Amino acid sequence: MDRFSRVRTLFGDDFEKIQKAKILLLGVGGVGGVCLDALYRSGVKDITIVDFDTFDISNQNRQLGSEAIGEVKVTSLARRYKGITPIEVLITPEWVEDFDFAPYDVVIDAIDDMRAKVAIAHKAFEKLLSASGSAKKLDPTRVRYCSIWKTHGDALAKKFRYELKKSDFEGDFITVFSDEEPTCKELGSLMCVTGAFGFALASLAIRKII
Repeated sequence: MDRFSRVRTLFGDDFEKIQKAKILLLGVGGVGGVCLDALYRSGVKDITIVDFDTFDISNQNRQLGSEAIGEVKVTSLARRYKGITPIEVLITPEWVEDFDFAPYDVVIDAIDDMRAKVAIAHKAFEKLLSASGSAKKLDPTRVRYCSIWKTHGDALAKKFRYELKKSDFEGDFITVFSDEEPTCKELGSLMCVTGAFGFALASLAIRKII
């Protein structure tokens, strides 16, 4: 028995593919942090995480590792998840344009900035999994995934579709979203939902790998 015994039982020979996969995770907040944890515990060894933010006390309702108030998220998480590669940078369209996505098998977009999300889609849509808006929601059973063009009931996804069309994007990729009506106007959040987004992204990534 070892830490991955039950994962090997689940995946059989495909577990080797999981261990050899290279994943790029953009954003390690409430969604990305849970996604990271699930990927790491499932046997993915080569994970690169990108974020510029530091942990704040207001993160503690939903973000794994946020007890480390004031610390850079990627640096703190790299200590917790041994072997992952941290990149501390603000993800902008300019950074996306200059970054080499070629080495990665799966690219996971767990950020909120719309200009950067559109740039990522243009650069890496063939290997992309994207998260839409997880804030203002209460019900994790309303979390869905489908083509970005078929998302519905989600304001951020609607904005994403609009900006993609405006930028003449003609590709496609899977997006995790919630069709639940917002329950507040401000950016309230519940880990039951943000975590469900992260788990869904991790599961989709693993299935994409195998």
